[in-house]
Amino acid sequence: MSIEADVLLQEAKESIEAAQNYRSELQQRLQGLTQARKQVRGSALQTREVLRQHFQELQASLGRLLDERLAALLLEVDAIETDSVRPLDDCQKLIEQGVSAAEELLREGEAALRCGVNEKDDKLGSFTKKALQIQLDSLPEVPSLVDVPCLSAQLDDSLLPGVRDRIFSHGSVASHPPVQIDELVERPGGILVRWCKVDEDFVVQDYRLQYRRGALGQYEDAYVGRDTESIVLQLDPHTEYLFRVCARGEGRREWSPWSVPQPAFTTLAPHEWLAGSEGYSLSSRRNIALRNDSLAARGGVLYSSAPTYFCGQTLTFRVVSAGQPEHRDSVGVCVDCDARVESLQRDQAVCISTSGAVYVNGKEMTNQLPAVSVGSSVTFDMEVVGLFPVNNNNVSEGGGGFKLRVTIGSGNREVVFDWLLDQSVDSLFFGCSFTYPGWKVLVF
Repeated sequence: MSIEADVLLQEAKESIEAAQNYRSELQQRLQGLTQARKQVRGSALQTREVLRQHFQELQASLGRLLDERLAALLLEVDAIETDSVRPLDDCQKLIEQGVSAAEELLREGEAALRCGVNEKDDKLGSFTKKALQIQLDSLPEVPSLVDVPCLSAQLDDSLLPGVRDRIFSHGSVASHPPVQIDELVERPGGILVRWCKVDEDFVVQDYRLQYRRGALGQYEDAYVGRDTESIVLQLDPHTEYLFRVCARGEGRREWSPWSVPQPAFTTLAPHEWLAGSEGYSLSSRRNIALRNDSLAARGGVLYSSAPTYFCGQTLTFRVVSAGQPEHRDSVGVCVDCDARVESLQRDQAVCISTSGAVYVNGKEMTNQLPAVSVGSSVTFDMEVVGLFPVNNNNVSEGGGGFKLRVTIGSGNREVVFDWLLDQSVDSLFFGCSFTYPGWKVLVF
């Protein structure tokens, strides 16, 4: 085969491969369009159902309220009518009794006039005496129409326009939620979730983050507050979780629609303290350590169960409760586990004391961080700078080695320095040392 034929064959193979890649990319975009269309259709269907259900419930509630108000007003009418008619009925009975007595008196008078001469005087006398007893000149008082109730209904014509305005402005439909999840970063035994506001006109008072295990689990609250990021801990590695976030507007009680749920999982095993260490008790997940009093007035270092901290990650210590401070108290990372030492302020370790002093290989730095107290979070970030030969002039005593760029943050301050090790390391242990009981530290 000639060189020209070989070239043509190679070009044909390359074109076929390019066409295959092109087709694969187009198919992936078709799948993306399918997912996008599914999201639009599905969210529209769900929104319609939410709107229908809400307005049906609202209509039923308004109907019940109007019925209750009508019944209350009718009861008022019944009560006023009953109270007003009762004295009129009493007056009517009194008048009817008088009419009956007058009619009876008339019959006796007419009979007395018709009787014979011998009986007339007695009959007329008896009639006259009875007429005086009835007091024919005394009449009961009948109230005038202006003095008795004349019921009417006072109805405010402005109610309907007011209700109409509220109804016409009730509810809204948005094409996008006001906040969306921006980034999901795996952490040991957890996921760091960051979100952002996408509606510039929406003034946020609080954010709300929720997560659930898999597609069928129940959502649980993970964070409520003003921050735009939060770490969700105590997640099982290699297990998918769904995350969503919403917001509450300034001065509002209701929450906004949820963001599009985003899946994420962590491949990193959770950080754990070493179980069975004298002087410390652990939580069920072994990520919280409490200094007890079994080693009163003595130091003692609690290490991690394994070297689970890798460069490029962020290691965080959060102080849950505090005891009496002591200058040897520290949290930090180290190359190995030395059970003979009483503090992390030692060789092959970097740490920060509860007073804010930073120690590198047992030596205190001039830079100072804020003191550690209840609620404080201390972070360690490391990156590999490089390897240095023994004869490099930039290397301090101890010869060449492995240099790490270390950033320790506490409060709103941080220190950055290079940590020179005598050998390369793939991962590091973490630890804490407290002298007196009461200190409780969460690591993640």
